[in-house]
Amino acid sequence: MVEFLSSNFVELIGYPLDANKRIFGLYLVGAILLAIPVYWRMKTPKSVIGFGRFLFPKAIYLSRSAQHDYLLLVCNKLIKAILFAPLLFTMVPIALGLSDFLELLFTPIEPLTQNLTIIITVFTILLFILDDLTRFLLHLALHKIPFLWEFHKVHHSASVMTPFTIYRTHPVESYLYACRMALTQGIAVGIGYYLFGPNLKMFDVLGANVFVFLFNVFGSNLRHSHIWLSWGDKIENWFISPAQHQIHHSIAKEHRDTNLGSALSLWDKLYGSLIKASSVKSLTIGVSGQPGHDTLMGIYINPFKHSFGQLSRIVKPKKASDAE
Repeated sequence: MVEFLSSNFVELIGYPLDANKRIFGLYLVGAILLAIPVYWRMKTPKSVIGFGRFLFPKAIYLSRSAQHDYLLLVCNKLIKAILFAPLLFTMVPIALGLSDFLELLFTPIEPLTQNLTIIITVFTILLFILDDLTRFLLHLALHKIPFLWEFHKVHHSASVMTPFTIYRTHPVESYLYACRMALTQGIAVGIGYYLFGPNLKMFDVLGANVFVFLFNVFGSNLRHSHIWLSWGDKIENWFISPAQHQIHHSIAKEHRDTNLGSALSLWDKLYGSLIKASSVKSLTIGVSGQPGHDTLMGIYINPFKHSFGQLSRIVKPKKASDAE
């Protein structure tokens, strides 16, 4: 037990050094640099101390909501290590199964090219697009399917946002996203293997997909923050800005199911759920009603209660019709 706890805490401490984690040090530096022009435009006296207070207001970072985010980062890490490891499937059988299916469907082919630059470029783009698309689809399901929304509501129940709010998730949602990742990587590798053979690599920076790295450097940590950074209407047609994601966290129902995309705006544009930052003048973060997420125990237990309630409302009419 001691070894288990120590190894997991060592991993947690290493998050700021891991380019595959949102709170990687370089990503945080990128967020701070992007916050400078936002601060500079404010009509207040400027100073280094003032900038520090602007970045880290005590009312936000010491709030009860933020404290829950910090605790969930630790607790969810331990829950994943205990419960998820035996249950998660990996991308390998998915990749092999898809590659075999493609060979059966279209017959085996020779690799389209041996040019490693082309292979790496195509595979990196394929992996990024599939990852972004499946994130959007799962996020859409979490919003539109009532019993799944009860679990995703934990994330939206944050009344203030910090970069640690990305870790404010229910374990059920975390499990779904972990399965999504295995499925996405398996599909990408399966397609890549069929087209190019086993020599698959991606362009990476410090082990992270180059597009994911750029997305994180350019303000991903401001998405969950009080700092309003818009890319402007033209860029927001293609990429989700931090401000657009903050709109997604608005308590207003007309905003809740908008800007569901992660990096690309394309999916929201096609689905009709894209809102640009320029169209929203003010917002309040959170969810309406009483979700019961004001305690750590409530965050873990109440989504199950509410989700079962949603499922029972679906099942009961069927039983009544069967009885007739």
